[in-house]
Amino acid sequence: MDKNVAQIWNERYSKSAYAYGKEPNAFFKEELAKLPPAGILLPAEGEGRNAVHALKEGWNVVAFDQSEAAQQKALKLAEEQGQHLEYAVADALEYLCPVMVDVLAPIYFHPPGTIKLEAYIRLSRFVAPGGHLIFEAFSEKNIGMGSGGPQGRSMCFTVESVKQLFADFGKLEVWEEKIILDEGLYHNGEAWVIRARGTK
Repeated sequence: MDKNVAQIWNERYSKSAYAYGKEPNAFFKEELAKLPPAGILLPAEGEGRNAVHALKEGWNVVAFDQSEAAQQKALKLAEEQGQHLEYAVADALEYLCPVMVDVLAPIYFHPPGTIKLEAYIRLSRFVAPGGHLIFEAFSEKNIGMGSGGPQGRSMCFTVESVKQLFADFGKLEVWEEKIILDEGLYHNGEAWVIRARGTK
């Protein structure tokens, strides 16, 4: 685990306010509603907004993040909502999912370019055959937009790079879209994102 990166996120998540709000990501919520509740893995889950929503909808959730402060906030949010959340503190290259899952949902998971492919391919291996993908992250076009997200090209995405990351999903739709973000303190305004859904 990169201790420097973990410390950056610990500092962001140590504040009382929820950095990206308590409501689930809109695309995640919309796509999740199309599937029957089953097992779902949420990598880099931050303060738990998507995990808690999934729990309330009847999903069996496993989640992780490299930030201990994020885990504490996520568990607090789950407790507030009367939910029990399985949430580990781990790096994407070290995390061992305790079960095979039916859905992988990376929402704004932006690993450094040097490990991006390895991290995503590794996470995809935890998805059972016939399982699904729900993905949203910042496009390279979002650099300089002021709506949040990484400002380095290697940490952002293109349609083609996402297709490469999820090549083992036989049925895969990937597209770029301009949206309005309203997610807490750090995701606000017009943003270019890459969205994807697929079936393994």
